[in-house]
Amino acid sequence: MKVMITLVSLLIFSSGAYAQTLEDRLNVLEESLKKQEQTIQQMKSLQETFKKQEQTQEQTIDEQRKLIEELKAAVKQPQPAAPPAAAVTPQAVPSGQMQQQVQELREKVDQVVEAQKKTVPSVFNPAIGFVGETIFSYNSKNSQQTGSSRPGGWDVFQRSVELNAAASVDPFARGYVVINASVDPTTGEATAGVEEAAIVTTSLPWNLTVKAGRFFGEFGRLSYIHDHELPFVNRPLVLDQYVGGESKTDGVQVNYLLPISHYVSLTAGVGTQFGDTPNSVGNFRSANNLNYWGRASTYFDLTPNISFEPGLSGMWNPNTTDLGGPQLQPNGSIFTQRQRRMVGTDITFAYRPLRNNQFKSLTWGTELLYSDNRYDVTSPDGNLSTQTVGSYGLYSYLAYKFHRQWTTGAVFDWVENLQNNQARTSAYSAYVTWALSHWNQLRLQYTHTNNNAATGLQPNDAVYLQWSWIIGSHAHGWQER
Repeated sequence: MKVMITLVSLLIFSSGAYAQTLEDRLNVLEESLKKQEQTIQQMKSLQETFKKQEQTQEQTIDEQRKLIEELKAAVKQPQPAAPPAAAVTPQAVPSGQMQQQVQELREKVDQVVEAQKKTVPSVFNPAIGFVGETIFSYNSKNSQQTGSSRPGGWDVFQRSVELNAAASVDPFARGYVVINASVDPTTGEATAGVEEAAIVTTSLPWNLTVKAGRFFGEFGRLSYIHDHELPFVNRPLVLDQYVGGESKTDGVQVNYLLPISHYVSLTAGVGTQFGDTPNSVGNFRSANNLNYWGRASTYFDLTPNISFEPGLSGMWNPNTTDLGGPQLQPNGSIFTQRQRRMVGTDITFAYRPLRNNQFKSLTWGTELLYSDNRYDVTSPDGNLSTQTVGSYGLYSYLAYKFHRQWTTGAVFDWVENLQNNQARTSAYSAYVTWALSHWNQLRLQYTHTNNNAATGLQPNDAVYLQWSWIIGSHAHGWQER
C-alpha cells in the first residue's frame, strides 16, 4: 500500500512539472509570434511609405513635365503685333500677364532643375595639389666667386616642394594655402613654412576684390609668380635683388576693376613686409614701418592675333629700420638700410594666332625697375653718414612656342647693385622647354653671367635642367606670360 501511494505521488508531481515546462514553452512561442507580427506590420508600413514616396515622385515628375510643356508652348507662341500708339486696347494687359506667367514658369523650372542637382560629399572638401621641382645644374665657378647660395660644380637642388589647398569658404569668399619646404644648401635639410595663406572675397560690390593674410603682393609682372611657374629656370636678377625674390607679404590688398568697357585694373596694398626678408622693427611697429605698394595695368588687342599689356608699379617703405641687417661692402664700409623706394614698368606683347593658338605663340616681355634707397653708411674709419643710392635693373625675354609641347626662348638680365650702382651684373640665357603633359615638364637652360670689377665677382657659365611636376589640383599650373 505504501508503495502504491509513493508511485501515485511521483506520477502526480512529475506530471505537474512537465505541464509547467510546456506552459513556459507556449508562452515563449506566443511572444515570438507577437514579435513576428510586429515585424510584419512594420514592413507593411514601410511598403506603404515607399509607395507614397513613389507616387509623390511620379506626381512631381508629371508636374515638371507639364511646366516644361507650358513653357515651351508659351515661348513658341507668336507675340501679337503692337497696336498703334494712339489706340489703347485691353489686349495689352493680357500680354503683360502672359509675360509675367512665362517669367514665373521659367523661375519654377530653374528651381526644379536646381533641386534635381545632386551634391556629392567631396564638394565640401578643398582642392589639394602637390608640386615638385628638381634642378640639376653645373656651374663653372664656386659660390664665393659667383655670389650664389648654391655651390659651384655639380649640384642637385630640390627648389620647390609645395603643397596647395584651396576651397570656397562661403558664397562670399574663397581661401587658399601654400606650404613650401625649402632645402638648406649646407645641411640639405628641408624646412617647411607657410608661403601663402589668404582669403579672397568673391562678391563685393563696385568691382572690388579684397585679399588678406599672407600672399604675394601684386607688383610688376613676375614678382608674384611662384618659381616653378616662371617661363624660364631662374628668377630675374633684378627681382631677386630689388624685390627680394617673391613679393611675399603679410597684409591686405584691394583690387578695383574700372567699370568701363576697356580693361583697367588698379591694385593697392599694405603689409608688414615685402619680399622674402622681413622688416626688423624691434618691439613696436608704427605706420611708417609698413610697406605700401600699388599697380595699374591694362590690356589692348592690337589685332585679333596680337595683344599688348602694359603695367606700372610702385612700392614704398618709409622706415625699414634695418632691412636685412648691415651690408658689408667691398671697400670696407657698412650700409644699413633706412628707407626703401621702388618703381617699375612692364610691357608684354603676345602673338597667338586664333586658328592655331595651342601650337604656336610668340611672347616678348620686358620689365624695368628703379630702386631709390636711403642708407646709413659707416665708413671704414668709423664716420657715420647718410647716402641715397639710385639703381636700375631690367630683364627682357622672348619665348617662341612652335609645338604644343615645345617652347624655346632667350632671356637678358642686367642689374645695378642696390648699395653701389657702379657694380653691375648681366646675364644671357637660352632655354628650351618640353611639356610632356600639363602636369609634367622639363626645361634645359644655359646661362652666361658677367660681373664687372666693382662687384668683386667672376664671370660664370652654368647649365640647368629643371624637372617640374604636379599631382592633384593646382590652380595656377604653368604660366606663359
